[in-house]
Amino acid sequence: MNPYDQHRARKRFGQNFLQDEQIINRIVQSIAPGPDDHLVEIGPGQGAITKKLIPICKRLDAVELDRDLVERLEQMFNQPNFHLHSGDAMKFDFCSLPDASNLRIVGNLPYNISTPLIFHILEKRQCIQSMHFMLQKEVVERLCASPGSKAYGRLSVITQALCKTDSLFDIPPESFHPAPKVMSAFVQLIPHQQTLVSDLNWNAFHKVTTAAFAHKRKTLRNNLKKWIDIDAAAQEIDLTRRAETLNIEEFEILSKYLLTN
Repeated sequence: MNPYDQHRARKRFGQNFLQDEQIINRIVQSIAPGPDDHLVEIGPGQGAITKKLIPICKRLDAVELDRDLVERLEQMFNQPNFHLHSGDAMKFDFCSLPDASNLRIVGNLPYNISTPLIFHILEKRQCIQSMHFMLQKEVVERLCASPGSKAYGRLSVITQALCKTDSLFDIPPESFHPAPKVMSAFVQLIPHQQTLVSDLNWNAFHKVTTAAFAHKRKTLRNNLKKWIDIDAAAQEIDLTRRAETLNIEEFEILSKYLLTN
């Protein structure tokens, strides 16, 4: 028996190890790594995807929180282009890596922290070329949702303001060990060359979208009355609407009216 198969998945780390060879190959094909690529894998786990990427790419940095897996991964992969970092991806500075100008991020993100981790990674988008993530299908639907749909929310708006989002394919529970209770999906995020929201308005955009979606059943007027100049904003946007009906450009308009006091 392979000693690495004996590692028991830990709930506190949200571990579900990918074991379906067909899905693994499909993931690698979707990433389409090249010989000049600098990849960063979040949560390599037992190395199912790692072992496919190392022979192809120029450099692979991996970030793993579970110290037991760190020790095993170090024994499994003793190649000069593989660099393992023991630590929390939520605290990891991706842009501090050597030659971190065009990183390609991949990973099976723990479902319990996937949204805050995506936001953390997006903060480092200036050094990222692409992102490919395995996530709970519900999260992927939110990432890719259109205005007016049930899944559309703040995660949709923030992510799509920064990236082109594409849901690539579903991954069934039996592809993992232990099998999660939910369907997963594989998503691609490509940062826009020019973000849809100006850097000048970015902090205001964050605050306005947070407030707008705070109570989804309330109108924009009720959710934003303490945050923006209601009378001025109403000249451009119908504030009797609800947040889930607005597109990114309309949220940027609202962010211009954020109260500064």
